[in-house]
Amino acid sequence: MFTFRSLFAPFLLLMALAVPAMALADDSAAAPAQEDTTPKVNASVELPKMQKILDKIKGQVSGNTNENQLNQLNEMALELSGNADTLGQALIPQRQQLDAQLAVLGPAPKPDSGMKETPEVTRKRSTLENQKSKLDDQIKQAEGIKNGALVLSSQIVNLRRDQLKSQLALNSGSIFGPRFWSPLVSTQDLDGEKISDFLSELQDTAALSWEPGWRFGTISWLIAAMLVMTLGRRYGEEFLAWVSIHKMPEGRLRRSFLATAIALTTLAAVVLTFNFFALAFARRDEVSADVQDFILRLVQLSVYCGLIAGLGRAFLSTRRPSWRLPSISNEVAQALKPFPPITAVLVFIFQTVESFNYSVGTSLNTTIFANGLTALLIGGTGLAISMRTNRVRRRMVQAGNPPEARSTLVGLIQMGLTLTALAILVFLVIGYVSLARFLSYELIWCGILFGSFYFLSQLITDGCDTLFSTQNSSGKRIQSSLNIDERHLQQAATLLGALGKTALIGIVALALLNGTFASSTPIELIQKVIEFWGGKGLESLNIVPAHLVNAILCLVVGIYVLRAVRRWLDKEFLPKTTMDAGMRVSLVTLFSNIGYVLIILLTLSIMGLQWNKLAWIVSALSVGIGFGLQEIVKNFISGLILLTERPVKVGDLVTISGIEGDIRRINVRATEIQLSDKSTVIVPNSQFISQNVRNATMGNAQGVVTIPLNFPLDIDPVRVRELLLEVYEENERILESPAPSVSFKELSPNGIVLSVTGNVASQRQISGAKSDLLFDILTRLRKEGIVLSTPQTMIIERRAQQAAAGDSEPLS
Repeated sequence: MFTFRSLFAPFLLLMALAVPAMALADDSAAAPAQEDTTPKVNASVELPKMQKILDKIKGQVSGNTNENQLNQLNEMALELSGNADTLGQALIPQRQQLDAQLAVLGPAPKPDSGMKETPEVTRKRSTLENQKSKLDDQIKQAEGIKNGALVLSSQIVNLRRDQLKSQLALNSGSIFGPRFWSPLVSTQDLDGEKISDFLSELQDTAALSWEPGWRFGTISWLIAAMLVMTLGRRYGEEFLAWVSIHKMPEGRLRRSFLATAIALTTLAAVVLTFNFFALAFARRDEVSADVQDFILRLVQLSVYCGLIAGLGRAFLSTRRPSWRLPSISNEVAQALKPFPPITAVLVFIFQTVESFNYSVGTSLNTTIFANGLTALLIGGTGLAISMRTNRVRRRMVQAGNPPEARSTLVGLIQMGLTLTALAILVFLVIGYVSLARFLSYELIWCGILFGSFYFLSQLITDGCDTLFSTQNSSGKRIQSSLNIDERHLQQAATLLGALGKTALIGIVALALLNGTFASSTPIELIQKVIEFWGGKGLESLNIVPAHLVNAILCLVVGIYVLRAVRRWLDKEFLPKTTMDAGMRVSLVTLFSNIGYVLIILLTLSIMGLQWNKLAWIVSALSVGIGFGLQEIVKNFISGLILLTERPVKVGDLVTISGIEGDIRRINVRATEIQLSDKSTVIVPNSQFISQNVRNATMGNAQGVVTIPLNFPLDIDPVRVRELLLEVYEENERILESPAPSVSFKELSPNGIVLSVTGNVASQRQISGAKSDLLFDILTRLRKEGIVLSTPQTMIIERRAQQAAAGDSEPLS
């Protein structure tokens, strides 16, 4: 039977695990006050008790099919495993002490050594060795009980999963069939007598609360419950709104804080109200255990009903539309206003009915009837929410008032809600009532988790931004105290916000796995993570379909998370640092390469791959690497060297093998170089390691613009020199330091060669600066009447007479 998990269950479970551990180590708690700090644990007494408990749990599991009892047995098995581990760890110091004492005595002398020791030393060594052997056996027994309890817990989980599959696959008849409605007219199951008996117990409980001496307390608790639900909730919300407006700094934190406050205020009011009602009627010791369990379930149920109502009110925020956190038009919010309390009431009513059936022990037909009504109303409510939202939006479009633009995620959520609600109704029609009920509560559970994640993630992000913002007093105080730049505060806000969201995502994922019909508790999941971290799970090479599915899911999720983190580093975090663009790209690329390798290794590990059985694969690959894969491996290693040593980086202007261009990307195998015509040349990474490479921009080198000019011999070289320097100095790209210069390069019969040189800020400005300078130089020379020398030409003519005589003479 489905029951929502109490919010206090993890804390109670931790206390349950801590108390037995304290009982086992009670002698060691007082040990530090003594000279002998070795914990004294009576393992001879505790270990047989633990073995009996383990055998008893096994016997109860073998003949039990109740979901709740199996869950309790699973928790007991995990608790026993923790106690056995604690006991085994407590015995290790005793064994170490015995080893130290034996080391002092030393080994026994050999018979032929001629050395003898006293009988007292021999007897002492024998006693210590016997104690050590006994401790070794006890440690092994504790380890065996621990592993046996873990195996039993895994078997219980599989049993619960199989039972769930059987329940979901059960076809109990359509809701339109007479069998479904038979509990309303049939009395053959004696449910009426059971219900009547339990109602009598409830009436007796109410009568006890109105007896003289208890009546005043009952009335007081009821009045307190009504005051908390009405005035307490209202004025509590008003007070938090006043705090948000007057005490919180300006910004988005006000809205996210108020939305979270509305949800928490409603939750607190509902939970306190139910607790006060429980105290009003069930505070006496004479109340039966069945009634107390029933009321306890109602109190636990109030937590989830309060969350449903509170999250709905916070999402819609109909009283303060301008403070509404999600982008929802006021018309849509007003149309959806009744649904959160309706959903909360439906969940409470039908969960109360299921708890009542569980306490009474009604027949299967009655239980199916209650489950079917639950799924029918919850599925109908989900479908009504989707249909009413679409109808209001269409009405707004027709009225010329278009609604807000919905994101793709919102559209997917509404589509998922509609399809799930339709699936619930379809399963009810074809007879799968248990599956429909499972989907209905999964729908509510997912809504609670995703709604809580939305508000808490917004609160964490806005809180971090506000805390480290230099526009607020907190950010100014942090900046002045630590004497850091504003960009470091922005980096801290971004990093803390990302860590908070990551933690929330982990909690939501854990809750999705553990909530409602999960097959593992949080303790089990954490334990599996610890075991995997220690190397367990890589011991066999078994290929199981379930392992393959898990591996594929791990691969997909890992790649998605890696790309999200890479995007976050590239777009949000690294741009706020002082690193240049090339360094940022190199870090992101190196992070991606390492991430992909880790994801592949993790995927293979989840498949159950045993690395010590891959020696033959490595041997075969070594031969292939020596031939076909040699270049790939060489380029891969060269790429890692380029990313770490960074002789060239993204953005550098390089020349290699006659190719000159800008490095745009360094991949695993090759590097992309973009030429001046925007085409791309792909160069293997190994060439950058093995060949000569010209890096024109390494170390932010300046560019040099040199223009040689050829003048006639009759020019005034001093005037020409001054003119060329003026042109260079007037150009805005030419640097003042070092100053431009003109050098006399050559004097020949053909003319004078002058070379003018100037520096620009970077190598990339040489081409553009040289073009501008040539335009200016030619214009100024023409204006001053100075011409460049032209190459001499030789003309050969043949006169007609000489040609006729066959005698020719060249003239020039």
